Amino acid sequence: MKNAKIYIAGHKGLIGSAIKRKFEKDGYTNLIYKTSKELNLTNQQAVDEFFVSEKPEYVYLSAARVGGIHANNTYPAEFIYQNLAIQTNVIHASYRYGVKKLLFLGSSCIYPKFAPQPMKETYLLNGELEPTNEPYAIAKIAGIKMCQAYNRQYGTNFIAVMPANIYGPNDNFDLNSSHVLPALIRKFYEAKIKNKSEVEIWGTGQPKREFLYVDDLADASVFLMNNYDYKDIGAIINIGTGEDLTIKQLAEMVKNIVGFAGRLKFNADRSDGPPRKLLDVSRLRALGWQAKTVLEDGIKKTYEWFAGSCGKVRGMEGEFDERDI
Repeated sequence: MKNAKIYIAGHKGLIGSAIKRKFEKDGYTNLIYKTSKELNLTNQQAVDEFFVSEKPEYVYLSAARVGGIHANNTYPAEFIYQNLAIQTNVIHASYRYGVKKLLFLGSSCIYPKFAPQPMKETYLLNGELEPTNEPYAIAKIAGIKMCQAYNRQYGTNFIAVMPANIYGPNDNFDLNSSHVLPALIRKFYEAKIKNKSEVEIWGTGQPKREFLYVDDLADASVFLMNNYDYKDIGAIINIGTGEDLTIKQLAEMVKNIVGFAGRLKFNADRSDGPPRKLLDVSRLRALGWQAKTVLEDGIKKTYEWFAGSCGKVRGMEGEFDERDI
């Protein structure tokens, strides 16, 4: 498969760049990718022309409009429209032009807000979604269902994976659109260099979250694509560590890694989101894969990358970054 033509959609984003790194490290030689300026994935004609011209054999669909609670609340129309458009165009083109296999990157937010913990794949559509990211979640659910429908009707081999909260090098550090972990890294870093006495953290600090290092996600994605078909893994499969911690515990960990000496100030006026989001990863472990990166080690790697790349880090200009698209 190392010589097969592989298209990575969203290769400059957090997940896509990690998949690209893994392929390059493992000696894959026939990778194709385009920036959003070169190929607008929300444009069906442009996507069709790309597939006709490039003829990819395998597709990793990691391109998406992504963000944290604030971004989801601020841009709900963009989150549902752009994600639906990207998914629809790429999945349909993969069917039309004979892609052998496609991997669709979903999100743990597809599960109900009050789903039993840990969340099994069977909990999909068994309850109401978290309101703050409902448009994004609905788009991702539609992508899952589209993969299932095409597999059933057309005999395609499209698999959908649901990762936990992802973090790592090349993350988005814009405080208006980032997820919680990169936001904490940036806040503590800036507080440290500016000698601030405290750092404000949104929410109560009580919700529990699971975090997966992005290189582990890339490894799991390639593992599944190389070894299993959709009939082997079912409709969807979770990818995570099987462990979580409170946001307060996470903040303390990041604070210690960055070396900030001040206080934590929790702002309970900000939304907490779901009380807990822990994935059941027993099915993936039964297939022979489990995460390798310990959270503290992953945060250290991410912080080292961030501190050494501040002039080029996504989101440091305060603009909503669309690199994942």
